[in-house]
Amino acid sequence: MSEHRRTSPEPAGTPAPDGTAGSTASAGPRHRRGRKALSAGLPLALIAAGAVAYGTGLFGAAGQATAAAATTAAPDWTTASADGFASVHALGQNGTYGGRDGRTVTVKTLADLEKYATAPEPYVIVVAATITMNPVGKEIKVQSDKTIVGSGTAGQIVGGGFFLGQGVHNVILRNLTIRDAYQGVWNDKEHDYDGIQMDGAHHVWIDHNDIRHMADGLIDSRKDTTYLTVSWNKLSQENKAFGIGWTDNVTADITIHHNWIRETEQRNPSTDNVAHAHLYNNFLEDVAGTAIKSSYGNYSRGRTNMVLENSNFQGMTDPVVRDATATLVQRGNLFSGTSGRNESGGSGAAWDPRTYYPYTLDKAADVPALLKSGAGPRRSIGTTTATTRSTTATTGAATKAATARAAAATTLTVAKDGSGQYSTVQAAVNAVPANNTSRVVIAVKPGTYRELVKVPSDKPHVTIRGTGGSRKDTTIVYNNASGTPKPGGGTYGTGGSATVAVEADDFQARNLTISNDFDEAAHQDIAGQAVALRTAADKVFLDGVIVSGDQDTLLVDTASKDRLGRVYMTNSYVIGNVDFIFGRATAVIDKSVITLKKRFNGTSAGYVTAPSTAAGRKGILIAGTTIGGDVSDRSFYLGRPWHAGGDASLDPQATVRNSTLSAAIRTAPWTDMSGFSWRDDRFAEYQNKGAGAGAASTDRPQLSAAQAAEQEVADWLGDWTPTAS
Repeated sequence: MSEHRRTSPEPAGTPAPDGTAGSTASAGPRHRRGRKALSAGLPLALIAAGAVAYGTGLFGAAGQATAAAATTAAPDWTTASADGFASVHALGQNGTYGGRDGRTVTVKTLADLEKYATAPEPYVIVVAATITMNPVGKEIKVQSDKTIVGSGTAGQIVGGGFFLGQGVHNVILRNLTIRDAYQGVWNDKEHDYDGIQMDGAHHVWIDHNDIRHMADGLIDSRKDTTYLTVSWNKLSQENKAFGIGWTDNVTADITIHHNWIRETEQRNPSTDNVAHAHLYNNFLEDVAGTAIKSSYGNYSRGRTNMVLENSNFQGMTDPVVRDATATLVQRGNLFSGTSGRNESGGSGAAWDPRTYYPYTLDKAADVPALLKSGAGPRRSIGTTTATTRSTTATTGAATKAATARAAAATTLTVAKDGSGQYSTVQAAVNAVPANNTSRVVIAVKPGTYRELVKVPSDKPHVTIRGTGGSRKDTTIVYNNASGTPKPGGGTYGTGGSATVAVEADDFQARNLTISNDFDEAAHQDIAGQAVALRTAADKVFLDGVIVSGDQDTLLVDTASKDRLGRVYMTNSYVIGNVDFIFGRATAVIDKSVITLKKRFNGTSAGYVTAPSTAAGRKGILIAGTTIGGDVSDRSFYLGRPWHAGGDASLDPQATVRNSTLSAAIRTAPWTDMSGFSWRDDRFAEYQNKGAGAGAASTDRPQLSAAQAAEQEVADWLGDWTPTAS
């Protein structure tokens, strides 16, 4: 989409045209009739190694299934493997994958949880209820080869926690809420009631939990516990957040990343005598207005050798502290409202975490928004699949229907190195039978896949999911643009330039990057419109992805002008500069980060949205999202109306609400386009904040509370509740 948009339509078949977790609730009480809570996805590591396998050669030439689904399946999270030091092969253990090789059971009672957690066999234990410890402070002695994972937000442990003793290994604790063992005494010296305590364990992954309000500490990693990864957790409401060490040995290797630590006083964490401590992308927040005040933040104690990267510290006293005997290397951290000690240095040997495992850093400025929306338990995690053995008997038609659906599900694997069933994503898409009636998950192993991918309209219910530890690990990229010659003659239009084109309903993309890397500077002979992702379908769910380009990055379209097309993007990034979220779909960008980038020539000027909404439909809604980037102040518009082909009947709509706007946003954030005035269409804001926000004016319409109540995420999605599959 050029700044001077052509008025002629695209050729038939090629339709024309990057947070804080702000609430999308209305101002004041309001009860929504018949609306379910949205299932929010998270950016997280979903590793396919050891995932449910269905064999090779799934589909014959006629596209029919030739192999039955595996007899045992488990929720996505139960097949995941750890990142960080927990992924390292050592001490006779090849990474951390928990109970993946064992049975999956569902528990709802303390007796059943303890039975399976302490068993010698491997188990995936799905906690599907609130379980109260008896007596208070009880810590279940977890044995090796276990995954204990909460079912959605239902898995809650109250009044106690878990203990991993000497030699216990290969344990995953995930998606749980562990809370409320507090005995009324701050800095409790009598009750050692931790959320998770480890004494001499190894290969442990603590991920996406909410641990709070315990009696001594939230997490204790003691007695040379090693090969530990602690990621994407919420740690809060406690005197001691996370303590590490308590021996004179310097042998432990620990990774701590993407944790939100707030309303805690000390041990945030305190890291004592750790050989390699890698802390990155954590958010330490001393919350204003609470009685809990930080005494220090990250602490490198004893002879610890710590690398601290791209973390964000807000309001902390003594945010980074180093003993004279310790080593601490800081890179890329941000500090806001902090005071006191902020230290680095030491005589320890320099080390690079990448010599042990791969990882990708998020920008420190993005970390608060990322963790406020992404840390802690995921709502969308399923309980169990049809073949899960549950300790609670279930019967009836609903159970039988769920069994049938689960049995029909299929997973196809893609790997560039030949270790999967297919070496390209498109080959896996091609293998999906036409008019399939059940979910097909295309699990794409880490790598860069330079190819064009199209999911045609007769292949619904497809999920393309990256299996790496980061959404940056799996990238689908190409470099077509409007005007790029086609192999068979002619040139691509804007819509036809898409790296990934989705024309099938009920599509999902998760944990990957979709990019268009067209070199605009090198190709001034053709237009700069270069789409990364085009959707022309209904019920498109984009969860934990990066969609990256320059001009016309994300095209949210519909199959035709009279067809509904809903798109829900959450916990994701969209990157671009000109009209880079555009189209006629009913689209929501929720709890995400929109990154503004400079033009190919280094100038800062652009437009975030260009809706082309049909009259009577809803357009583009941006909610609870951070908008900013390394561009000049007051250089970007929030949007402008795109009347595709000069169609005056269109009624473009864009609403930006409950979001954080950087100073890059113009004080008059909407502008005209191709002879059409934005004032004649539907452009508004509601309760935005940040340097780029502004008060209501004729140049800056603001919704009233009543109007905002009718422009919530649920209003855009109607009867559809996006749920990760």
